[in-house]
Amino acid sequence: MVHNGRAKRAIYPGSFDPITNGHVNLVERVSSFFDKVIIAVASSDAKKALFTLEERVELTRQAAGHIPNVEVIGFTGLLIDITRELNAKIVVRGLRAVSDFEYEFQLAWMNRQLDREIETLFFAPSAQYAFVSATLVKEIASLGGDVSQFLHPAVHEALNKKLNSKS
Repeated sequence: MVHNGRAKRAIYPGSFDPITNGHVNLVERVSSFFDKVIIAVASSDAKKALFTLEERVELTRQAAGHIPNVEVIGFTGLLIDITRELNAKIVVRGLRAVSDFEYEFQLAWMNRQLDREIETLFFAPSAQYAFVSATLVKEIASLGGDVSQFLHPAVHEALNKKLNSKS
């Protein structure tokens, strides 16, 4: 689905536990290529999420709310199912390092096997976010480090509250 040289919709899936400025930067950059970018926050049953799905959706809305053509949803189940439901033919993924590539390539290949109409586009992060991951941010914050530069202020506040309530 392409018109005016742009695909209509892309989906950017992830657990976003929590969403970082690196994620938001990627969405800002990707949004110029599509009429709509749907940030699909996965329930992540396989991962032990710090935030609930509802909290992650709300924090993602707060962090990415300034981007006009972005919608944030939560989902459970297969990415391919929500992609079909939303009529999005493009899946966007970020690659921070070569170590991300093998796993992301496997996911892209499997999604392509499940639905031949789905394409995956990989975006490299902006240089200042190349090393930022939600896992590292949570680890640093849990040890008392200042992660405010990596998070939207509302996300930073929520992370501090969550970590303080666990101690």
